[in-house]
Amino acid sequence: MPCFKKIKTSVVVLSLMFVLSPAHSVSAGLLDAKALPLEMAQKAANSALKQCETDGYKVSVAVVDSGGNLKVVVKADGAGPHTTDSSIRKAYTANSLKRSTQELAEMIAKVPALHSLGKMNDNILMLGGGLPVIVEKHLVGGIGVGGAPGAHLDEACAKKGLESIGAE
Repeated sequence: MPCFKKIKTSVVVLSLMFVLSPAHSVSAGLLDAKALPLEMAQKAANSALKQCETDGYKVSVAVVDSGGNLKVVVKADGAGPHTTDSSIRKAYTANSLKRSTQELAEMIAKVPALHSLGKMNDNILMLGGGLPVIVEKHLVGGIGVGGAPGAHLDEACAKKGLESIGAE
């Protein structure tokens, strides 16, 4: 009987060691995702806004995280009320579809069958001025600019925002 007790004790001890060991961790199945810090989002938005102001445009700039959640929105004095919504939707679209909204708009113009992409949900806006935020090859969000007199001008300001944080 003492031999059985030793075996039982050994099994219990080994089981506890396995369960409590760092190698057997509940977090082992979690993803190691990169996130866009608020400070970087603010810097990108403010740099884009400053570029557009320098160019003479009154715009709004929005930055979303990789989940499409709004991180930052800044609006120039005198920018129209529509610019806030369009900048948010452009940032969301660029992040969600992982490409420039100008590129998406051109793609839809060339292939009308893709028009339904713009109707996937109410947050999608197929109008230039939105870019995905890619840092170290990781998609971490989107930036959108609305209010310049042309989508290519919105996009140029958004690019300046990305450059300010070392993003693609």
